[in-house]
Amino acid sequence: MFPQKFLAMILLASALAAGQAPVAQEPKDLKPPPAKLATEAPTSEFLAARKLVQQGKYDQAIAELQQLSAAQSGLKGIARELGTAYYAKGNFQQAIAALKKALDEDKEDRETTQLLGLSSYLAGRPADAIPYLEKVQSWYPRANVDAAYILGVCYIQTKDYPKARTAFARMFDVPADSAASYLFTARMLLRQEFDPVAEEYAQKAATLDPKLPGAHLMLGELYLYKSRVPEAVEQLQKELSLNPANANAYYKLADAYSRIQKFDDAERLLQRSIWLDATSTGPYILMGKVLEKKGEFELAVRALRRAAAMDPNNPITHHLLGQTYRDMGRKEEAEQELKTAERLQVKQNAQP
Repeated sequence: MFPQKFLAMILLASALAAGQAPVAQEPKDLKPPPAKLATEAPTSEFLAARKLVQQGKYDQAIAELQQLSAAQSGLKGIARELGTAYYAKGNFQQAIAALKKALDEDKEDRETTQLLGLSSYLAGRPADAIPYLEKVQSWYPRANVDAAYILGVCYIQTKDYPKARTAFARMFDVPADSAASYLFTARMLLRQEFDPVAEEYAQKAATLDPKLPGAHLMLGELYLYKSRVPEAVEQLQKELSLNPANANAYYKLADAYSRIQKFDDAERLLQRSIWLDATSTGPYILMGKVLEKKGEFELAVRALRRAAAMDPNNPITHHLLGQTYRDMGRKEEAEQELKTAERLQVKQNAQP
């Protein structure tokens, strides 16, 4: 039901239930900010339930805690434990209800506050999440990049773009009114599919600092996504004039040229992209497509096979290989690749 990128948040609850500090992850995992547990060491009453949460046996843990609550009316900390278990299970609505009770018991409980903010966010209630996440930021104004990210996303979803910019500026340690802060916010806006505002913020970044690396690249990507190819070409050329070693800019510019059938120019730019970064599959896939359009089938197969070796589960690569083999009259290989592409596409579509 929830994207894979939120898994680290859910796993964090296991650490909390065990009375441990969360383990650091990369920012992309959106972990909540690390904090010292506000409560004392785990009491014997909760140890069994916490162990069950660690083992991923969330329903058993919740049943254990509910039995404890029934047997010991008014047991302190039971709401907190239930909230953590519901959070670990991914039942964020139930987590919210329990964590609110826990916060009524101890309004200074920092772990409960941050879990309540995260639960509200993950339950699709960003406006409710903001006050709790703002508290987290007031407690940890410098250390918690991911908390700033989540808070910034909540501001975006509630269309408070200036506050989002401030949150992302804090993430990257830049002034809130700087060109960089507008660029970072534009990236986050685009990720959240707020395309018009993302374009506005990227343009603002380029206006404040025309030589800012990445600003013209982002505008080029935006225009390419909207099929505004001449504008994309202009912006990507500006990016390369500022940073001629940007492999991604060459790749995106090649994509733009391929759309207007300038295949020789696209091939030349793709080769530069690959020379600068041979670890990305995108340029190899596009190179295969361009070479196939030029009728250079053997070279196209070579590029596509390289892409398939790097990422064998990409259905696009196999589909293009199938098309190229078909153009070459290699029917069996074409059929095999097209079937592989179809199977991978079905599998990909079935994933949450």
